[in-house]
Amino acid sequence: MRVLLVEDEKALAETLRRGLTNEGFVVDVAHDGVTGQWLATENPYDVLVLDIMLPGRNGYDVLRNIRELKIWTPAMMLTAKDGEYDQTDAFDLGADDYLTKPFSFVVLVARLRALVRRGAPVRPVALAVGDLTLDPNKRTVSRNGHPITLTAKEFSVLQFMMRHPEVVLSKAEILDNVWDQAFDGSDNIVEVYVGYLRRKIDLAFGVTSLETVRGMGYRLMPVAGGTPH
Repeated sequence: MRVLLVEDEKALAETLRRGLTNEGFVVDVAHDGVTGQWLATENPYDVLVLDIMLPGRNGYDVLRNIRELKIWTPAMMLTAKDGEYDQTDAFDLGADDYLTKPFSFVVLVARLRALVRRGAPVRPVALAVGDLTLDPNKRTVSRNGHPITLTAKEFSVLQFMMRHPEVVLSKAEILDNVWDQAFDGSDNIVEVYVGYLRRKIDLAFGVTSLETVRGMGYRLMPVAGGTPH
């Protein structure tokens, strides 16, 4: 298993390189974003580990650039930043996992192995469910070509649901994948945001795509022909 580690803290990078090598990984290391991006585009890797705060080019830009080149190698963002929007930005740009420093090396290895097992399927930049489309990079949503304005949290909830169309998602699943781990409120907040979304993506167009499955959660179904009312 070949991994590219892009980390500017040289002592940490060397510690991780030795540890991953002992776990059976073949490790290439870069200490800046420019070199890291070049290596990611020139060599086949099973998984990438990208720090966000890098000299030369930050991890967000590296990830964005390689995804635009249709390089779908699974990527884990490794960073001291742990804010909700940092995680959302990383996932919007095409990250597959996110680990905050300080972290357990055992957890890092387990997550990297999971990413390698999952592989790198080709992922379209834009998502579509019926005539509802969402572009994570441009941060746009539309139904049947008509733009829809969403708040940042509404966008994140919808994006998660559009990645799992026709699947019943529980409140807990949505909460775990969209809200920050530090959130300690009720899972009823999910119901509130589903209501906001339903008004904007369904009621405003006279369609029903965001369904409530009683006692289980919510499901986003493909519909077509929605026009704004």
